[in-house]
Amino acid sequence: MSLSAHLGGAFTPAGTNLALNRMGYGAMQLTGPMAFGPPRDRAAAVAVVREAVRLGINHIDTSDYYGPHIANAIIREAIHPYPEDLTLVTKVGARREPDKSWPAALSRQDLVGAVQDNLRHLGLDVLEIVNLRVGGQHGPNENSIAEPLTVLADLQAKGLIRHIGLSNISRRQLVEAQAIAKVVCVQNHYNLAHRQDDPFIEALADQGIAYVPFFPLGGFRPLQSPLLDAAATSLGATTRQVALAWLLQRSPNILIIAGTSSVAHLHDNLKAASLVLPADVVAQLDRIAALAASAKPEGPRP
Repeated sequence: MSLSAHLGGAFTPAGTNLALNRMGYGAMQLTGPMAFGPPRDRAAAVAVVREAVRLGINHIDTSDYYGPHIANAIIREAIHPYPEDLTLVTKVGARREPDKSWPAALSRQDLVGAVQDNLRHLGLDVLEIVNLRVGGQHGPNENSIAEPLTVLADLQAKGLIRHIGLSNISRRQLVEAQAIAKVVCVQNHYNLAHRQDDPFIEALADQGIAYVPFFPLGGFRPLQSPLLDAAATSLGATTRQVALAWLLQRSPNILIIAGTSSVAHLHDNLKAASLVLPADVVAQLDRIAALAASAKPEGPRP
């Protein structure tokens, strides 16, 4: 089995030469609780990043507001100078306050400063992909994103950003954005229990745009369902593996950025790439979203 197959195959967003293995890694859990402050065990955090790269993961999602600054510092400590095929995807548009809140930071000054912070703390001259994070705490809104996106497009023209993505957006905002800049990926809230983006994923796949679910395992409130438990038991797998395998089978443009601070959990997560879900199991798992439709929002957007 090829390394790419071991990691769920690869996807190349239209307009790029990036062959991104579909099993990636999300850096939020390299920090303390609620993505704030230092990790309990920094050496363990460094080890999990090194192991992710050793296993062939070539897509790491991060942001300088994780910590803040801590996730990027750990990534740099662990694997700088970076492998040539590694894509670091960063995110701007928010900041962290001492009360652990995530207020928007979308002014020109905020965005330019955030890009510079990511460059400095990661030790890079150019950021491969920068996601503009917009919307509200509980999901996308319909506000215009033209002004902040124009700032990123200007930084792209100056050579500080290679590709642009969007996070926490609506379909209308994507259309608005595409009149300003090429969009290579969308990062929205999506998992077995939260499937509002089903039609959006199909539209993005048609355009060759990567879809990257955040909270793929439920986020600050992990996915829980008797249906998920039953599927895992029937397949001899963990619930995490089943939830990730379902995403991989859902659409070929979906990239996984499940995070962990444990090397053991990292290995377990990657086993999802070789887990095939039979049609009857998928049918049962597809019922979870309807049963969870009345669930409360899970917390702040990453």
